[in-house]
Amino acid sequence: MTPQHIELVKATVPVLRENVVALTEYFYQRMLNNHPELKNTFNLDHQSTGRQPRALAAAVLAYAENIENPSVLAKALERITSKHVSLDIQPEQYAIVGDNLLHSISEVLDVSMDSDLIAAWKAAYTQLAELMAGIEQAKYQQLAAQHGGWAGWRGFKIAAIENNALGAVFTIEAADAQAVLSTAVDALISVRVQVPQHDLLQPQQFKLTAISDTSYSFAVASASDASEFSVANILLQHYQVGDALEASAPMTL
Repeated sequence: MTPQHIELVKATVPVLRENVVALTEYFYQRMLNNHPELKNTFNLDHQSTGRQPRALAAAVLAYAENIENPSVLAKALERITSKHVSLDIQPEQYAIVGDNLLHSISEVLDVSMDSDLIAAWKAAYTQLAELMAGIEQAKYQQLAAQHGGWAGWRGFKIAAIENNALGAVFTIEAADAQAVLSTAVDALISVRVQVPQHDLLQPQQFKLTAISDTSYSFAVASASDASEFSVANILLQHYQVGDALEASAPMTL
């Protein structure tokens, strides 16, 4: 990034503080309309509650505020890249996100796509995307290299369901009957399920309660006032022992 790029990004901070949530809500709507296949990647229940747009808004604002010294965001980047790995985010998807983010900035803030401001944000986004994609690829390689480890989504089947007052504890085993990655009991595992009556998969993270050489157990609590895309409610209401689902390697965020 050039010094001019940095100054232009910094100059947008006051405007972002006023408009960043509206910007990210617009961005997600635009991107998912243009690329409906990404609905299998992003949690639509979190979209409907505004949780995901607010999280992105905080990240965009923090990056703009610290554009001269992004190293202060190291802990945040570690958390975000781990989340991305749990969702199997790939480098090529950064191009889709970048294109829609730049157009959203242009359309929401009413600036031309060929303006110096958009050029500055393109440089800023490219720098960040390359950094994050590099970190994520290293994480994928590290996960796949470990005993029982894997990168991306892996097939599992439900081995047991223990109902409780809050919902249930699900135990899942790898569909290939091979070993699974050992991890801390309080690690998070991303599970992806089929949404009933939709040609759509949805992911959500759950905290592990127990692990073995071949299985994971995690608690699922019923979600009140959730949308039809709530993975917790789909698991509790539609999934039974023996049913198939997918999971990514558990991670500690």
